[in-house]
Amino acid sequence: MLIILGVCVDVKLISGPVRTFAEKIGIRGVGRLRLRRDCLLCLGETSAGGVCQNCEHFLAPAGVRCPRCALPLAQEGACGDCLRLPPAFDDIVTAFDYRFPVDRLVRRFKFSGDLAVGVYLGEALARRVAASGARPDFVLASPASAARLRERGFDAALLLARRVRSRLGLRLDARSLVKVRHTPAQAGLSRGQRQDNLRDAFAVRRPFTGLHLAVVDDVMTTGVTLSSLATLLRRAGARRVSGWVVARTPEPAGGG
Repeated sequence: MLIILGVCVDVKLISGPVRTFAEKIGIRGVGRLRLRRDCLLCLGETSAGGVCQNCEHFLAPAGVRCPRCALPLAQEGACGDCLRLPPAFDDIVTAFDYRFPVDRLVRRFKFSGDLAVGVYLGEALARRVAASGARPDFVLASPASAARLRERGFDAALLLARRVRSRLGLRLDARSLVKVRHTPAQAGLSRGQRQDNLRDAFAVRRPFTGLHLAVVDDVMTTGVTLSSLATLLRRAGARRVSGWVVARTPEPAGGG
């Protein structure tokens, strides 16, 4: 087996100089081989893959957040929006703030199909969730419409959810939360417009009576998407609904 960028490949399927080299050093030697990986941001070398240590310093999230919606705050306590109108979800775990250079990484993954970036973002979210100690009964992905899946060719939220589930040994339900109506992109819409945009767009296909559920998404802005999903899941019997997002916007401007 030849290990390239974390993927196991049968040596028999490899042709040319790489196969010859692999056969010469033997399977054990190939297994110990460490190939150079470029940092996703600066293209410098990083043995671990993803982002190098220097660039990691630019990705550190805010230290103080609203305990309900994870909005970055200047001091401890709930944010004004959550005090005035608590959202349908119970809590949010986020890996990053949605600002440079995280916004570039999210866009590369979501709109350019850079799956290596998706792996890194999923791993970062899994580490943050592990640190929170959360152990929900099921992990779900914020659903995309069939039209959106055809447009992009993959399901970004589901790939993230699978990475987190795999790392933390949790159960994934990829079929029960669905989007039944295609909607325009949320970016540029006000909170009220987002709520109108998502009305009757989602459906739940099974009961979740008494369960704690975690919904994975890439970016959270106003929280309208996750709140809409949480409302449906509570109607299906969910006891607790958490949101796990790669990035949280410091200010409501573009996203979900």
